[in-house]
Amino acid sequence: MNAPAIRLENVTVTYNRHPAVHHVSGALSRGSLTAIAGPNGAGKSTLLKAIMGELKPAEGTIHRSVPQHDYGYLPQAADINRRFPITVLDTVMLGSWKRTGAFGLIGRGEMQKAGEALAAVGLEGFETRPIGSLSAGQFQRVLFARLLLQDAPVIILDEPFTAIDARTTQDLIDIVLRWHGEGRTVVAVLHDHDQVRTHFPETLLIARELIGWGPTGSIMSQQNLARAKALAERWDDNAPVCEPAR
Repeated sequence: MNAPAIRLENVTVTYNRHPAVHHVSGALSRGSLTAIAGPNGAGKSTLLKAIMGELKPAEGTIHRSVPQHDYGYLPQAADINRRFPITVLDTVMLGSWKRTGAFGLIGRGEMQKAGEALAAVGLEGFETRPIGSLSAGQFQRVLFARLLLQDAPVIILDEPFTAIDARTTQDLIDIVLRWHGEGRTVVAVLHDHDQVRTHFPETLLIARELIGWGPTGSIMSQQNLARAKALAERWDDNAPVCEPAR
């Protein structure tokens, strides 16, 4: 059997020695399409950053059968500086760095792929526009075009549909479903429960600790959602780092 794309083993992640994600274990199968859901402050983005290697677990291990440099990552929009003077095309071309190198010559083939990626997200003719001039929805389309150019086997999305219009959301969901159909492993932090239930076959429901991980129909039950909400509301942010069970 093929190893899972990502396996979490008793993972605890902390900020300033206080647990933000608490003893999470489970696996993301290769080619799976998984939503990470939970209340605000539940540790969803923290868990993604640990998977990406941006945060080191205080306890536990994250096993990756696909190297981290082969991941495509879309951070939250708030984490991206749009005031940097760069064009739409230059932003998309960042997705080709693995093939061209940081200072490599960008050939006609890469430029064609970038144009095709922009066309796929509905932004033909936007190549020379500065990213600071774009709407939130247009900028999110640019970031998806960059991921298309990157052509990664594992794609990690942190709140990809937040603060964008319904048409853009549907267009980007269609791209996510296309990736899934191509056998890529896709993980996305989502707040909209309808989006989770409609489009994501697997769900990891978290409220600092794992509530459930498996088929969306069973994980996103009212009982589990109520438990997640109650646990998030009574969580103590000043709790000490817990000791693993012995």
